[in-house]
Amino acid sequence: MAPTVLITGASRGIGAATARLFAQEGWDVAVNFNFSQCEAERLVHELRELGGKAVPIQADVSVPEEAARMVREAEAALGALDALVCNAGIALPQQLLTDTTDEQWHTLLSTDLDGVFYTLRAAVPGMVRQKRGAIVTVSSMWGVTGGSCEVPYSAAKAGVIGLTKSLAKELGPSQLRVNCVAPGAVDTDMNGHLSAEDLAVLGEETPLGRMGTPEEIAQAVYFLATERASFITGQVLRVDGGMVI
Repeated sequence: MAPTVLITGASRGIGAATARLFAQEGWDVAVNFNFSQCEAERLVHELRELGGKAVPIQADVSVPEEAARMVREAEAALGALDALVCNAGIALPQQLLTDTTDEQWHTLLSTDLDGVFYTLRAAVPGMVRQKRGAIVTVSSMWGVTGGSCEVPYSAAKAGVIGLTKSLAKELGPSQLRVNCVAPGAVDTDMNGHLSAEDLAVLGEETPLGRMGTPEEIAQAVYFLATERASFITGQVLRVDGGMVI
């Protein structure tokens, strides 16, 4: 029987690359999306072509009831979860703290941090009953160092790291591993608000001299979700080309 994984925010970017990799390795995949239905359905068709099961599940993870429904639908379609990847997230344009509105602050935190909490709260009981499995959260290098003019995003991603470490201690006795991947500058739609000059600077500032790809982040996520990382928990794996050393 194929192992199963639920990936939030999986219709595009890092999430989609991660879904493809899991499917290529023989996993059944639940593809969560919020607004990008067409992209999610195309991806699910692609994953099914690889021979496994794949299902699209619409849910806004920032809404507790929707996050819980998403987990129930994934379990109903694919069976008990062997892995969970909390990847869903949004970003704001770079701006000063004093220019950030209440609505912007709450919208970003509700998706990037609350959404992880709601998803985990729904999925953990089933994984604990199995006494096995892996959880991988997706943070950012800005969650480690903080980013100028990125206060809400940095705060949310730092919260994800703290949540990950705490939950790893809580779930260790149940033989569940909880780890985090912190990407650096990656060529995805989330950076679409940046100018070509800004993107070039990010690449130049990275010691490896370029931005990362979604596929490179996916490799780190997959590693942490598999038995190859069987004695790793509570860790933050920075995949940032050497930006944070």
